[in-house]
Amino acid sequence: MIQQYEEKLLNLIDLMVETASDDELFAGGYLRGHISLSAANCEMNGVSTIDAMNSAVDMSLAEAQSELNPADLLIVKAMWEQLQQGTM
Repeated sequence: MIQQYEEKLLNLIDLMVETASDDELFAGGYLRGHISLSAANCEMNGVSTIDAMNSAVDMSLAEAQSELNPADLLIVKAMWEQLQQGTM
């Protein structure tokens, strides 16, 4: 289940590439790493729910928030919310 969810999220990011702004392209690329890492950690730990995967990405983003300036952090968080809702 986690692998399919990861694929869905990454496909949503891929679909937006043609029309995305520079900020959206940055956020998509940034999120890809957090999504893939979180999915791998979930699978390694035997976690298989979407809620747990979303929480893992949330935690990963929270731990790395000092990497981003406040404006970029807002863009990344907004895109993550949209991805979770499947509205990209």
